[in-house]
Amino acid sequence: MITVNLNKMESALEQVRKAFPNLRPTDVAHLTSAIVLAGRHARARYNDREYIWPDDVEELAGELVRELLDAHGEDLSQTKKSASTDEEPIKVQLDLVPNVDAAAKQLEGRDDLLALLSDALQEGLEFNFQSHDVGWQWALDHVNWRTISGGQISRKVRIRTLFSGGASGVEMGSVSTRQRASKKSK
Repeated sequence: MITVNLNKMESALEQVRKAFPNLRPTDVAHLTSAIVLAGRHARARYNDREYIWPDDVEELAGELVRELLDAHGEDLSQTKKSASTDEEPIKVQLDLVPNVDAAAKQLEGRDDLLALLSDALQEGLEFNFQSHDVGWQWALDHVNWRTISGGQISRKVRIRTLFSGGASGVEMGSVSTRQRASKKSK
């Protein structure tokens, strides 16, 4: 398994170099950029359909708003509308798969590197990323759900993306930071 950090190209380059030690440095760089592109431009899977970033952002947001409205309505009917209900975010999970087409386009004309890309996908890729590194995560974090829903969604929405299809992902920095003790309590 190759671990690729989508935020640090030097680290990703080293991992690909270790996985394919006989490649020339320029070929390693070319293959690394294709793998990173496959992760950053991953395809979203929702309701048995794939969506391409950035072309299908509005379409997927429209599909997601239906689920969000159902979740929002269920929560309001189960409990009285209170401040705690409004503060708790609605959580939605979205599956991502590496965008092999984007990577193949990057490697166009290099059948040897395309074969290595295929090998890497079969062995498995692990993407280390921050929320702004993956196009879908960034785009859906910046959607104004209240506007799209016509004002019906008043709670915050938390979209969690998970890699599948020969890849896994680890979101870096998703853990909240520890708060320091105030000077008075010391």
